[in-house]
Amino acid sequence: MLQQITDSVVSWGSGFGLVGLAVVSSSEAAFNPVPPDLLVIPMSLDASSGIDLLAIFLVATLSSVIGSLGGYGIGFYAGRPAIEKFAKPSLSRKLDELISRYGDTGVFIAAVSPIPYKLLAWTAGAGRMDIRTFLLAGIFGRGIRFGMEVLIVGYWGEELVGMLEDPIFWIVVGVFSIVVFIPLSNWWNGLDQPAEEHQQ
Repeated sequence: MLQQITDSVVSWGSGFGLVGLAVVSSSEAAFNPVPPDLLVIPMSLDASSGIDLLAIFLVATLSSVIGSLGGYGIGFYAGRPAIEKFAKPSLSRKLDELISRYGDTGVFIAAVSPIPYKLLAWTAGAGRMDIRTFLLAGIFGRGIRFGMEVLIVGYWGEELVGMLEDPIFWIVVGVFSIVVFIPLSNWWNGLDQPAEEHQQ
């Protein structure tokens, strides 16, 4: 089901260029499950100039941040029941702890990582987080995330495709992933504990 939705959204968005990217990026930050990265990456590969890459970056970033206001509003007005309806209890607790422990840094982490940004926006709204802090952290986080994608794919896309055919590349990626994944996994799972228990 999710794959069908993803395919439909990506197909629709790619047909409308930057407008489609804006719609997908903004809606993803509020309720849409399809990440805009699925449009950012192929659009960056097909970009013919630096201006095109800059446009992709700006549209993806600003649309996502604007859309997160919708997610913030959902949490603000619908409250905890909306979050509990769509998020597993463990994920909900982790998002609560992420904001409780780290504040604006927690929003930044969600904005730049695979953590569900929309659910973090709902949680921030439900917790009445300062909206200016929320937006500023989102701009930096989303800017870095999409900026890196556009930069790497747009300027080194062909070289990257060539590296994917090299077995050594996958060995390096595998080792790096293990080194990074283990501490990050421990940290993420640790968010399922109250801060007081975490400090003991």
